[in-house]
Amino acid sequence: MATQRRLRYVSGQLAWMVGTVLVLSALGSYSHELFFVLSLVGLLIVTELTAPFNVRPAWRARLPWLIALGLLGFAYVVTRRIVALLPPEVVPW
Repeated sequence: MATQRRLRYVSGQLAWMVGTVLVLSALGSYSHELFFVLSLVGLLIVTELTAPFNVRPAWRARLPWLIALGLLGFAYVVTRRIVALLPPEVVPW
């Protein structure tokens, strides 16, 4: 039973990521940063949609760490984009 739910979670995340690649490729706007951000959104959505009501399996206890790493990566991407928009004389490095 637990393995079936875990496989449902992984297949949902994989379907989201494959769909993201296909849509971004069809639109001609694929970039690694955009794929990462949309995959993180998919991770958050799939995590919430597959959350059990009563019991929390042991494998789901590690998901907050993965989400935290994803949010750190998102902060890095946003910081890079903001620095790229700023004029060169504003950025000290």
